[in-house]
Amino acid sequence: MGFLTGLAALALLTTPSTGPEWRLTPGLLLIGPVLVSARKGPRATACAVGWAVALSVAMAVTMAVTTSVASSVALSVALLDCLVVVVGGGAAVHGARRRVRREAELIRVAQRSRDAVLRPLTAEVGGVGFSSLYRSVSDIGLGGDLYDLVQTPYGARLLIGDARGHGPEAAVLCAATVGAFREGACAIPALVDLVAHLDARISGDLGPEDFVTVLLAEFAPGEVRLVNCGHPAPLRIGWRAEPLAASPPSAPLGLGPRPRLQRARLGVGERLLLYTDGLTEARDAQGTMFPLDDRVRQAACQPQLRECLDELLSLATAHAGGRLQDDLALVMCEPRCATPMTVVRERLMSPWPERRFDGVD
Repeated sequence: MGFLTGLAALALLTTPSTGPEWRLTPGLLLIGPVLVSARKGPRATACAVGWAVALSVAMAVTMAVTTSVASSVALSVALLDCLVVVVGGGAAVHGARRRVRREAELIRVAQRSRDAVLRPLTAEVGGVGFSSLYRSVSDIGLGGDLYDLVQTPYGARLLIGDARGHGPEAAVLCAATVGAFREGACAIPALVDLVAHLDARISGDLGPEDFVTVLLAEFAPGEVRLVNCGHPAPLRIGWRAEPLAASPPSAPLGLGPRPRLQRARLGVGERLLLYTDGLTEARDAQGTMFPLDDRVRQAACQPQLRECLDELLSLATAHAGGRLQDDLALVMCEPRCATPMTVVRERLMSPWPERRFDGVD
């Protein structure tokens, strides 16, 4: 629109001095609609065509009033120019409509593919409730974050991860990692061996600089078993919010991971938040990252798991000024079956010392 407005002003100002030998041809008038059709929809393109037609008429009127060209000649020129602009503009509108439809179909296909890989978690598996939330910064909804849940003979197993990069390229790594997890989750007893399986299976999909951070969680009565390969530590939320950081840390998939199994208590009344770095690396205008402070704990104490995730998303988005800079995946877990450990915990009426239960096998 700005281009057409500027062109109109230039044409109307210069026509009296340049005479009939210089005028805006239909080809020049159609530059604006064509440029608009390449980025906007049919409505904006039609508006640009209207501007072009109006400019063509204004040029003809100005030429007839300010020069010696006969009005009949000016009218004929104006009609011919308008006809060419209308026909060319109609083609631009049609092209914009086809492009918008094609893009919408591609987005639908991409979202269906994403939903097949990243199935929303809204279920109770093995006595543990799960809920998930995913947001991508890509316009087509594909990104580098991943998660999945499988019920196995060893308990509910959960995967969350983050592939390097954004968009379709990272989505390919996500699909490969989730596929390898679904393939091995029920067949491989040890979580550490499952990591080796994932690393081997996706090696053919990794580029020279590609890697995937992953966190595997296996739920058993009163505890969660974790294997962390370069991923942000999960947050256990009870009387306080505390990260369950792996010691020693391990490299991500693709960079020679050598993780160790970590065991941590997780009883009824506690929740476990697994997340990607899109949460903690959300930055405000001063570059300060989103803190895992008491606001996060309060958000995680909402009655419903999905409400917790929605509140966390709102907090992170507000901190980032209304728009996240990175893909984000959140999974909230909550044990719902009473266990002997839960009874002991209730009798103690205080948090268990970490040395009694948490540790590395």
